[in-house]
Amino acid sequence: MAALFWIAFFIMIAGVFFIKQETIRENLIQNNIEIPFLTGPLKNGEAEPEEETPPPEPPEVPAERTPQPPPEKKDEPAPSKPEKPAPPAETTPAAKPAPARPAAPVQQPQTAARERTIYFTHVDNDGAILRSSVVRKIPVSDSPMLDTLKALLAGPNAEEKRRGIVSLVPEGSRILTLTVQGSTAYISFNDEFLFNTYGVEGYAAQLRQIVWTATEFSNVKDVQILIEGRRIDYLGEGIWIGSPVGRDNL
Repeated sequence: MAALFWIAFFIMIAGVFFIKQETIRENLIQNNIEIPFLTGPLKNGEAEPEEETPPPEPPEVPAERTPQPPPEKKDEPAPSKPEKPAPPAETTPAAKPAPARPAAPVQQPQTAARERTIYFTHVDNDGAILRSSVVRKIPVSDSPMLDTLKALLAGPNAEEKRRGIVSLVPEGSRILTLTVQGSTAYISFNDEFLFNTYGVEGYAAQLRQIVWTATEFSNVKDVQILIEGRRIDYLGEGIWIGSPVGRDNL
């Protein structure tokens, strides 16, 4: 009985394998298990399964590098065009220098002047001492009377001397001060004014030259003579100067 049981069991197992052969075979092939009696040649019309090849290994990807910013470009100067050489200058014969013109005389600025009358002395053929007037151009200033009297003390010029004009005011006489009070001019001289070598007529002539020249100014009627700022009575011998002297007193 036991033998029949095992025979029947074996037949049943074989029938199951026979019926399920294809399914079992496919599972074994998928699981890469080879059983000789199950993995034999395939039936007609069945495609022989291709051998599975391992998938190709993916190519090695180089490690990613952090992109570096491109280097900054420095502003390079634009290439300058080569300068063209200047054409050679045409040579011309040197011009002859123009003859130098004589420099024009420099004109000095003219100073405003005004004509003033100055009184000197003239000695005639008989030896008489006479009053003689000349007209001079005196520069305009703030002290016209003083400038005119200084021209008198300087004496006649060359042309006046040729006409026989002289001055009897003693040489070295100088005006120290000059002021006008009312209609009187107060004129102070140095001591040299006291010494006249022509005597009484000489003293009278020098006083006349001073008084007549000063009274040419409309605001002056007479003159008070002072010596070193002091008032004295007489000039020389008998010529009164202790008070103002006008044209009527000479």
